[in-house]
Amino acid sequence: MLRFLPLKLGRLYRCLKLLLVVGLFVILLMNTHSLFASFQKNELTDRRFINLNKCPACFGTSWCRKFMNGQVSFETWGRLRFLDVFNVKNVYFAQYGEPREGTRRVVLKRLGSNQELAEIDQKICKRATGRPRCDLIQAMYKTEFARINGDVRLLTPEVVEGWSDLVHCPSQRLLDRVVRRYAETKDSGSFLLKNLKDTERMQLLMTLAFNPEPLVLQSFPSDEGWPFAKYLGACGRMVAVNYVGEELWSFYNAPWEKRVDLARQLMDIAEQLTNNDFDFALYLLDVSFDNFAVGPRDGKVIVVDAENVLVADKRLIKQNKPESYDVWYESRFEECDREACLSFSKESLCSRVTVDHNYYAVCQNLLSRYATWRGTTGGLLHDPPAHIAKDGQLLTLLDECTRPKKRYGRFQAAKELREYLTQLAAASSSATAR
Repeated sequence: MLRFLPLKLGRLYRCLKLLLVVGLFVILLMNTHSLFASFQKNELTDRRFINLNKCPACFGTSWCRKFMNGQVSFETWGRLRFLDVFNVKNVYFAQYGEPREGTRRVVLKRLGSNQELAEIDQKICKRATGRPRCDLIQAMYKTEFARINGDVRLLTPEVVEGWSDLVHCPSQRLLDRVVRRYAETKDSGSFLLKNLKDTERMQLLMTLAFNPEPLVLQSFPSDEGWPFAKYLGACGRMVAVNYVGEELWSFYNAPWEKRVDLARQLMDIAEQLTNNDFDFALYLLDVSFDNFAVGPRDGKVIVVDAENVLVADKRLIKQNKPESYDVWYESRFEECDREACLSFSKESLCSRVTVDHNYYAVCQNLLSRYATWRGTTGGLLHDPPAHIAKDGQLLTLLDECTRPKKRYGRFQAAKELREYLTQLAAASSSATAR
């Protein structure tokens, strides 16, 4: 009886595959007309499709001319609307063309799921009219997004504190930086709110409250060496950023030398975001293989999802000196039955000068044997060569970085791990050169 079990499972698997193919074929037949229409029409020129008609309850308009001129178009699969059911995050690949520069790949984001976008509309309407549905444009002028008008000189912490992770504990210095570098205005460069148009102020505040990722990319731009994707512009509720490369997960089974180099870069990112000359600590609260990508030419690792980044101003912490501000904060390791989960206290991140959160997040969710993603375990540095496994130093450092046994052990382990990975990467490079 048992010997027939694999045979039955094999038949069941083939039947399920056949049903899936038949189902997709039926969907294609049912959508034949819309299928041809999708390939013929550039939906990114449709104001309603990109939600330009909802502005100023949107993310910006700086790229609208490019959208309306047809310079931005979906790549093949992005044109098939019936596939949107699988695209929960509303992230698309597209081609952007300039007459003299040719075309290049970009990433388009709605910054939320359809449900999340519908909920923000309902919240705006309820705050303005008490009803879940209304004239969204008129309602925006009756919300807190409009109360901060041209008479208000600065965007201040008490107004926006807690709206999102970016401003969970904002300083005036951070908010001035956000306003000064706001890219959805022609007159950027000033930290004064009065220099923004009413619609621009509302769009900035809407972005800050709903999904501040564009503001993180603008405030800490890749052109200045920050490890984030480059912000390009927005039109309605469609934001464009540059395409970095394949997601980190694609390199999970890459050659050992490549994975060592990627791991070294990830630890460097953790260090840069924790300690930098600007005294802003940028803590990554959502760390997974999907939130990083690798450049195809330079092999550079970049953060491609910056929605959940908490920014703490170390200068303000040192100035205000909250309780235990100068006591090193150790993130606590906790067993978890979910993928890419982290344990942290936002209040502690906001009130301590020295924090190990970024090291902990990268080690636990990406590098160590505790990392789990898409049903796998072992992390990016799984299955090291025999001589490295026998040495034991790598495993010891990864374990101490993830689940430290000594007090403040993670700080030292992270430092030594960066140095060790740098040595391994250098040794691999010299061996290749020979």
